Amino acid sequence: MHSPRPRFRTATRVAIVGAGFSGTLLAINLLEQPDVEVLLIERDRHRMGAGVAYSSTETSHLLNVRAGSMSAFADRPDHFRDWLVARGLGCDAAFVTRATYGRYLRETLADAMARYGRRLKLIDDEVLDLDDRDGEVRLNLVNGGVVEADRAVLAIGNLPPHDPPAIAGTTLPAHRYIADPWATAFEDGLDKRAPVLIVGTGLTAIDVILRLDAHGFEGPITALSRRGLRPHRHIDGLPRPKPVLAKPAPDLSELVRWARDEAQTRDWRLVVDSIRPITQMMWASADAEKRARFLRHLRPFWDVHRHRLAPEVADRIDALVAAGRLHFRAGKIADVTVEPDAIPVSWLPRGGAAPVTTRAARMINCTGPQGDLLRSSDPLVRRLLGTGRIRPDLLRLGLDIDRDGHVIDGSGRASEHVLAIGPMTRGDLWEVVAVPDIRNQVSALARRLVNAHWTGGEGL
Repeated sequence: MHSPRPRFRTATRVAIVGAGFSGTLLAINLLEQPDVEVLLIERDRHRMGAGVAYSSTETSHLLNVRAGSMSAFADRPDHFRDWLVARGLGCDAAFVTRATYGRYLRETLADAMARYGRRLKLIDDEVLDLDDRDGEVRLNLVNGGVVEADRAVLAIGNLPPHDPPAIAGTTLPAHRYIADPWATAFEDGLDKRAPVLIVGTGLTAIDVILRLDAHGFEGPITALSRRGLRPHRHIDGLPRPKPVLAKPAPDLSELVRWARDEAQTRDWRLVVDSIRPITQMMWASADAEKRARFLRHLRPFWDVHRHRLAPEVADRIDALVAAGRLHFRAGKIADVTVEPDAIPVSWLPRGGAAPVTTRAARMINCTGPQGDLLRSSDPLVRRLLGTGRIRPDLLRLGLDIDRDGHVIDGSGRASEHVLAIGPMTRGDLWEVVAVPDIRNQVSALARRLVNAHWTGGEGL
């Protein structure tokens, strides 16, 4: 008897579910490989090629990374810079609008279509279910059609924000409480001098504040989160950070302590940026308990230092604070009631004993994108969970995947033909929400998909 012999096959048709940044970039990378057919499926044609983040048309919404670091290609770092310069839209040090970056992504996709059009099909539809068996994946669409592929890649992006615990399960008037600021024109019908309460003080809150101000809102804004932390600003003129390529500390907690010590002698921005090459390695080496402890105690501090604001945006936020129109507060919501002309929100200040009540004409949930699959209302996510084809990671940050990106099903088995990329893989990679991280993930996945893949089987 001979031992079982492996069989290999090459993925020649890849279906990508979601055409935001991750899905679009994967499609472009795959098309640059020979003999690969790509099916790019997106249910919202307005977000095709750009996704939620880069579909904003607000001129006040700027990238929070300089253009020189925003190339769509890992092996062509100047691609976006050259695109900007050719159109007179900026240089590598610029913080351009997210709308400009969305245009860049769409044009890059259009260029790929012009070159490889016969191998790329854009499908304006929604995937309802998928079935992975008999060596292929069948994807059922809303319109009744069926797509067959050798591999399917879930590039579904972030889930909408979850309701804060004090609000979950309650029924608040839709014109008073905005559950998802990206899904509605939250400024419509709002008296320009009425008080607004924003739940959250991170990047989503900054976007909402800027949009309110740009649309002529003049009323008081209270931004509330448990710690009241807001993102810091980029500083011009800093030298390039020197990457740290070896672990400077044994675990995540010690890494944060090391970063604090280093920041005593040099700018903390350089310290944080220098450890970017190793953050995924540090996360991977930590067990579930250490990861959970990092999320509970250190994540808010990491986020405001890691994800920073363009100087122009930071200046506008500082001006609103100085004018007394914007207040950042630290506290926890205790209770929410409804009155005819407002929502009274009772919250307990951090470190305080007596609750404070803020009456808001509009309350906007800016807690940011989430990843808990069990709280998702997305039809595809719910169906895949219900049939056991996917499962949450241990910390409920997103999809459970193996080290090669294959989704793990309800029984703990890695799917042979279904994979995932983008922010929903943060449970395995942690740092996979920024463009540089996602483009590296996508580039590596594209190479794996076009090379030989293990399919198992028996032989003599």
